[in-house]
Amino acid sequence: MTEYLLHPRITESKDWATVLFVLAFGIIAITKGVYGNRFGDFINLIFSDKYSKVYRDSSQLKSSFTISLFFVQVISFAFFIQISLSIFGYGSKTDWILYIQIITFLIFFILSKFLVEKIIATTFNIEEFVEQFNLQKITYRTYIGIIILPINILLFYYNAVSQNIPIVIIAIILVLSIVTYSLSIKKYQSLIFSKLFYFILYLCTLEIAPYFFMYYLFTKGSA
Repeated sequence: MTEYLLHPRITESKDWATVLFVLAFGIIAITKGVYGNRFGDFINLIFSDKYSKVYRDSSQLKSSFTISLFFVQVISFAFFIQISLSIFGYGSKTDWILYIQIITFLIFFILSKFLVEKIIATTFNIEEFVEQFNLQKITYRTYIGIIILPINILLFYYNAVSQNIPIVIIAIILVLSIVTYSLSIKKYQSLIFSKLFYFILYLCTLEIAPYFFMYYLFTKGSA
C-alpha cells in the first residue's frame, strides 16, 4: 500500500508590499498636486539650492509637506533595509511581520532622536540652529528616500539580485549623506564656530554614537 505524505503549500503574499508601494506613490502624487511649485523645487534639489534657500525656516519641520513625505521616506527606507537583509540571508523580503518591526523601529529611532536633540538644543540654547540643521537633514534624507523608492520596487519583485547591488546603494547613500552634512555645516559655519563645543557634543552624541551602537548590536547579534 502506497503512503502519501501531504505537505502544506506555503505561499508568500506580496500584496501587502504592493499596497504600500501604491500608498507611497499616492502620497507623492497628492503632495505634488497640493504643493506644485514647492514639489518642483524639491525634485530639483540635486541641481539647485533654491528649495533650501526658500524653505529654510525651522517651522517647515512641522509643515504637512514635510510630514507627508516623511512617511514616504520611512516606507522606502524600511523596504530597502528588509530587501537588503533578505539578499544577505537574514530574512525574507515578503515577511510583512519583519517589515512592521523594521518600520516601527525606524519611526521610534527617528522620533526618539529628534526628541533628545530638542532637549539638548533647549539646554544649550541652540534651538534655532538644531532645528534648521535638522530641516536640512530631513530634506536631503527624504530626497534620497524618494529616489530609492522605484529601486526598491525593482529589487522586491526581482528575485535574482546580486549582493553587490545593496552594497553599492548603501555606499552611494553614505556618500550623499556625507555631502549633505558638509553642505549643511558650510551653510551654518558661522553659527557653528560660535558654539563649537556644543556642536561637537551634539555631533558625537546624536550623529555618531547612535549609528555606532546600532552597528555594534547588529554585528554582535549576527555573530
